[in-house]
Amino acid sequence: MTDPAGPPLDALFAALADPTRRAILALLLEDDMAVTDVAAAFPISLAAVSKHLAILAEAGLISQEKRGRVKWCRLEPAGLKPAAVWMQGFGQFEPVDLDAFEAFLAADAALPPPG
Repeated sequence: MTDPAGPPLDALFAALADPTRRAILALLLEDDMAVTDVAAAFPISLAAVSKHLAILAEAGLISQEKRGRVKWCRLEPAGLKPAAVWMQGFGQFEPVDLDAFEAFLAADAALPPPG
């Protein structure tokens, strides 16, 4: 299902399905970060982090901006809106509470990675 106002829901849910990407979103809750600073927080290569960031950007969950020679990442909470609208269609879900989402990301980032 493609939403004319944003990326397909499949891309949004796929982006959220990966624990590394959720951890990246948790990092970006605090402030914008340079790609290299995001990468420093993970035991994977800069190229792997860049791929995760590209998936998050394609899903509309982050934006990236080049400032001089540095690429910066910013959380885009409104990117969750298509998923929230879709889930509300089932009548069992409340509107997305960004404070609760922040708490979820923080708790999820504190979990050990799946082995």
